[in-house]
Amino acid sequence: MGRRRGREEDDFIGERDEEREKSPFQELLGMLLYIGVVLVITFLIITFVGQRTHVSGDSMKNTLYHGDQLIVDKITYRFKEPVRYDIIVFPYQYEEDTFYIKRIIGMPGETVQIVDGEILVNGEILRESYGREVIRDPGAAAEPITLGKDEYFVLGDNRNASSDSREPSVGVIHQKDIVGRAWIRIWPLNRIGILKHQ
Repeated sequence: MGRRRGREEDDFIGERDEEREKSPFQELLGMLLYIGVVLVITFLIITFVGQRTHVSGDSMKNTLYHGDQLIVDKITYRFKEPVRYDIIVFPYQYEEDTFYIKRIIGMPGETVQIVDGEILVNGEILRESYGREVIRDPGAAAEPITLGKDEYFVLGDNRNASSDSREPSVGVIHQKDIVGRAWIRIWPLNRIGILKHQ
């Protein structure tokens, strides 16, 4: 009995020695696998779920400020339609890798016009809590703009310092061009938080 136990222990110790010999390789393989999984998950999040971006300029002041760092939610609009007052991100058509961030004011099928500094939607003054300043330049919206079934009229909150749907270079935004909606401000630290859209 004693000899048998000794052999079993010797066999067990031998197996443990073999495991020790393999462990550095296994650890390296495990670490590489872990890094690979993290990279894949990060790629999927950036591609389909969220994207980091920063605000350049003051067109969304006093909601967003120059230098703010944001996470853009890219998945919500796969399941539901954008709504009025959503803050959206979309590409600027005349400059590669340049994106604009604006607030939706006019929805598909609506008619938008700016008269005497007031925004009219379907002939009625829009009651809003953003962009309260009187609009000095109505731009293209001096005349009624009727939106198509997938078109949105957007404005910056800083109405008199914003390039938006009033300008032909921006115009109305098609739903297929919307990258996502601004979701969380992650910088500066004193203003971190989920963004208010309505």
